[in-house]
Amino acid sequence: MPRTTDGDGTPVPQRLLAAATRLFAEQGYDRTSVQEIVEAAGVTKGALYHYFGSKDDLLHEVYARVLRIQQERLDHFARMDAPVEERLRAAAADVVVTTIDNLDDAMIFFRSMHHLGPEKNKQVRAERRRYHERFRALIEEGQREGVFSTATPADLVVDYHFGSVHHLSTWYRPDGPLTPQQVADHLADLLLRALRP
Repeated sequence: MPRTTDGDGTPVPQRLLAAATRLFAEQGYDRTSVQEIVEAAGVTKGALYHYFGSKDDLLHEVYARVLRIQQERLDHFARMDAPVEERLRAAAADVVVTTIDNLDDAMIFFRSMHHLGPEKNKQVRAERRRYHERFRALIEEGQREGVFSTATPADLVVDYHFGSVHHLSTWYRPDGPLTPQQVADHLADLLLRALRP
């Protein structure tokens, strides 16, 4: 039975994900071997295959863990007892911050999604669609209430915002002039300005 933690208590799955994330970001998914991942994590191949069925499963989990966090946070914002404009702004800013906080994961995913097998690819698309639908529901709620303009279809507004979010890894730099929260505030404000009646 593989050890579940290392000497400092870090669970083996987290060690494997951390090593895979670093190596995928540095070398690319296709140029990283399973052997390199297990050596960097300090475990055996048997341990990797105990927790993850394949390198493909590791790639899927790199993205899925961020999406799980973002989905939980979006669900929280959507359920808040606050005006829809505040809830949408909070959700729009949060997805920017959580993406920047996990920039390597986002970069890896968008560079390497095409490496996922058909079933994992389908699963990821369904998870992302669920997130986008929940986000769109906030926009539609505001449009029904007259708080947001209906001039632009909600689907297009969602695509506009997430186009910006999905490209953060191509231009955002931690040592740049804007903090994650400043970027988030600017993009959330752009979204709300686009929705003003």
